[in-house]
Amino acid sequence: MDDKHIKHFTNIVGEDDIKSDKAHLLAYSYDATRSRYEPDLVLFPKNELEISKILKYCNENKIVITPRGAGSGFTGGALPADGGIVLSLEKHMNKIIELDTDNMVIVTEPGVINMDLQKFVEEKGFFYPPDPASQDYSSIGGNVSENAGGMRAAKYGITKDYVMALRAVLPNGDIIKAGKRTIKDVAGYNIVGTLVGSEGTLAIITEITLKLIKKPLMNKTSMGVFDNVQDAMNAVYKTMAQGVVPVTMEFLDSLTLKAIEQKFNKSFGEAGAILVVDVDGNNEEELDRQLEIIEKSFKENKVSEFKIAKNQQESDEIWFARRNASVSLSVYGNKKINEDITVPRSKLPELLKEIDKISKKYDLPIPCFGHTGDGNVHTNVMIKDKNDKELLAKGYKAIKEVFQATIDLEGTLSGEHGIGLSKAEYMTMAFSDEEMNMFKNLKLAFDPNNILNPFKMGLISKNESSLPSFISS
Repeated sequence: MDDKHIKHFTNIVGEDDIKSDKAHLLAYSYDATRSRYEPDLVLFPKNELEISKILKYCNENKIVITPRGAGSGFTGGALPADGGIVLSLEKHMNKIIELDTDNMVIVTEPGVINMDLQKFVEEKGFFYPPDPASQDYSSIGGNVSENAGGMRAAKYGITKDYVMALRAVLPNGDIIKAGKRTIKDVAGYNIVGTLVGSEGTLAIITEITLKLIKKPLMNKTSMGVFDNVQDAMNAVYKTMAQGVVPVTMEFLDSLTLKAIEQKFNKSFGEAGAILVVDVDGNNEEELDRQLEIIEKSFKENKVSEFKIAKNQQESDEIWFARRNASVSLSVYGNKKINEDITVPRSKLPELLKEIDKISKKYDLPIPCFGHTGDGNVHTNVMIKDKNDKELLAKGYKAIKEVFQATIDLEGTLSGEHGIGLSKAEYMTMAFSDEEMNMFKNLKLAFDPNNILNPFKMGLISKNESSLPSFISS
């Protein structure tokens, strides 16, 4: 990058918060996708004003900039796909600003880790439900940008359901505030809703106001064992139709269970699928009533075994399989093409039938597990040898057919991970030309020079962009 640019950014953030050495460029070139795009520069702004100055200069000089939280994403949303600058919010912008107990909201900077925020509010008797699997290390800002979900989504919803207000910096450097901490707010366009899930393509979020609820006093865990996955899926949506909404209702299919057996020497007998269910409430009677309805519904759908954990140890034993599902799949190969498709709950049985057909067509194992309480299935096309190009090509053909089956069942490409780079090419399967043009026009309204996190979500491809490349030679 030109020395004059580096000098200008140094004047904004100071020498300690600008990095161009190889170690930093490498460290900020990848995320959980393991894809690599090396930036030219990494900046660590201390506050909103510094971000405003950085963006204003980048916009004027057509310098590409990519915001980044913890870098834990599965779709490349925080990767600098066109080089330029990575703007990292993890170092300085990681403070909880205010806990408003009267209005039950918390105001936080984007770099605060999800689990740290959860622990902080729970010590005060409150509850922040969104719990992505990466909660131990993913940032709240990243959760908002990706509209993260989690296991508790069936009952409590996802990130968008808790974001009340945002402060953000637009690509031209303007600072805006969207939303209020009021329960009702119908004035103006819903800019908060537009920014949540926008994957850092429209603005850089600098402050987040989140809704809290009272923490439930207790919870219980149960498990249902089924002979086949179809019975288990029927049990899911029929249970929800009875008026019981579990905190979590997770499932594992037979391929996943066999992997866990092999990896961890755990036995599930002849189980074709299991459902792990948590309920919560404020007294034993409330929990027992929910579990009675769940057990009855499961039995009506051919459950072969139903178990309620008597203590925390038994709960942990039940949850062991679900928590270790992903890592166990390595028994099938060293390459996993994993997606987070979502369909209406009633379509789950049909979706899994289609996935089984695709698995047999391509002769590839496709173990599935996930959050069936909200219709979200983690589909994993397993490749025995990642260096086998023919197998890899078959794997991506299989994933494309999985996406098409999902769309045909009124589902969506992503329930949690977002689109980023890895799913960008599939966006036209899910959206019409008119819809894609609307997305592109929205992007250009916020960012006419396309400097902010370009090429994500399939909005503008490299072939369409006239931007100069800032990738280091």
